[in-house]
Amino acid sequence: MIKSKICEMLGIKYPVFQGGMAWVADASLAAAVSNAGGLGLISSINAGTEAVRNEIRKCKELTDKPFGVNIMLQAPNAGEIAQMVIEEGVRILTTGAGSPAQYMQAWKDAGIKVIPVVASVALALKMQAAGADAVVAEGAESGGHVGELHTMPLIPQIVDALDIPVVAAGGICDGRGAAAAFMLGADAIQVGTRFLSAEECTAHEEYKQKILKATDISTIVTGKTLGHPVRSLKTPFSKSFAKMESDPNVTPEEILSFGTGALRKAVKEGDRNGSYMAGECAGMVKNIEPAQVIVEDLILGAEKVIREAYSNLLA
Repeated sequence: MIKSKICEMLGIKYPVFQGGMAWVADASLAAAVSNAGGLGLISSINAGTEAVRNEIRKCKELTDKPFGVNIMLQAPNAGEIAQMVIEEGVRILTTGAGSPAQYMQAWKDAGIKVIPVVASVALALKMQAAGADAVVAEGAESGGHVGELHTMPLIPQIVDALDIPVVAAGGICDGRGAAAAFMLGADAIQVGTRFLSAEECTAHEEYKQKILKATDISTIVTGKTLGHPVRSLKTPFSKSFAKMESDPNVTPEEILSFGTGALRKAVKEGDRNGSYMAGECAGMVKNIEPAQVIVEDLILGAEKVIREAYSNLLA
């Protein structure tokens, strides 16, 4: 069975993280992934600090396994969330959209493992120097906010540069992608898009159906002109957003206003004017399955691929 130092560090069975997807990653999904042996994550972008506190408490009722919280550091309530996770005894955090340096000592004093999401070697080195226990190296194939570098060249460069464990993310959807990440030197994988199809995922049914109907060319990156590129499914909303970006007569303020609340509309309402964030691997998701099946397929599938490669290529 595939294990790594991440498993020992966090007390999990399988080196699989569930992405901390905003408005999607709640107690139901996180607990299901943790019960399956992976690391479930709760998003801090879920209707305010107290709502996130409630999800943490609910998750503790649903699982006795390790789980974590993903904190979006640019959120207005990031400071409140940073303190609240200490109060609630959270033991694992992933962070994104900024540096966690100002909170690091308090988190360390509370015994929290901190794992920032990074998209470059330079940022990874800064996070290691700040005291991170590991990093999630996320390639541009992923859904949601993306960087410039892609998973295949990004992972080995970050692995070579750091002394702490690296979790690979971006475009990983099955055992083949997981095996590739491990071969690139990653200690674990983080998966978002495939968990959108989990039975325990509470995203609107329309969101799930859009994922199941996706193909290899179903995603688009918007927001580059605003400095915040985001990958999502091609929908009337994302196409309109892209059109507004290319129109010199439309101001950045108008574009941002158009996009406000779009992800929540997609996740909670299945609104056609919502932003259906998803990675490039969405076209590989074909079924709605329990989180247990997804986690085991990722790891057992990776084991199978690695064994077959060894047998066929090195025979």
